[in-house]
Amino acid sequence: MPEGPEIETENLHEAIKEELEREGGTFLRLISITTAILAVLAAIASLQAGATVNMALVLKTEATRLQSEASDQWAYYQAKGIKAAVQEASRTAWLAIGKEPPAAYEEKMHRYIEEQKEIQGKALEKERERDERLKESDHLLHKHHGFASAVALFQVSIALGAVAALTRYRLVWFASLLAGGVGIILFVWPMFQ
Repeated sequence: MPEGPEIETENLHEAIKEELEREGGTFLRLISITTAILAVLAAIASLQAGATVNMALVLKTEATRLQSEASDQWAYYQAKGIKAAVQEASRTAWLAIGKEPPAAYEEKMHRYIEEQKEIQGKALEKERERDERLKESDHLLHKHHGFASAVALFQVSIALGAVAALTRYRLVWFASLLAGGVGIILFVWPMFQ
């Protein structure tokens, strides 16, 4: 059987490698790897942004419920105050005509005043819980803004990486890395707050 022409694969392999290097093969691989890493970070930051804003909304809703309960307590407090005032007015009417008022008027008035103190404590506690939820919600919204900004910078970085791959300009790739680095800082910063 005739033997075919012998091709030196060693020289061919080196020629292909040189062509890839000339065309930016190593550079394209670096861009691909950094862009993939930035895409993963963008996905994680996006999930964090969504999770923090959802939790902030849950806390805002909880604060609204607590405000409603506090308002109910304050309305109940006012009702007890009105009942106490009615008892005092009835007692005063008896005194105005020169007669001793029934003891029940004064007893009820004092009972309503004591109940008001208890109701006031419950209302103030609901308001304190509401304020805690609002503060926590505001803190999470602040963190959300950091995560959302990180996502935006990661997206810009990925786009710059694509431009760098197409144009093979290292300066554009460095800009991509810079935007990604700032994105990483904005992503990590909220975790320490």
